[in-house]
Amino acid sequence: MPESKSRNKKKAKVEKAEAKVALPGEAVNPRWLAPLMLGLMILGLVWIVTFYLTSSDLGLPIPPLGQWNLAIGFGLIIVGFGLTTRWK
Repeated sequence: MPESKSRNKKKAKVEKAEAKVALPGEAVNPRWLAPLMLGLMILGLVWIVTFYLTSSDLGLPIPPLGQWNLAIGFGLIIVGFGLTTRWK
């Protein structure tokens, strides 16, 4: 017996809904990845800005390091960008 077109539409909607469900073998981002990634990039930026704003007076964030504070700030940013490679 022939089926109506409306029945085919219902089947298509069900198939689309099933396709959106994550498969067991499919990789999903861990919950900690995005906050850590953004946090490291922002911390690196704050570290560098703090160094530039206080380098002549206080020498913050860590005075004995001097210009190596820039390397620490850029290192934090690079590690944050490195974590973006794990984003799926």
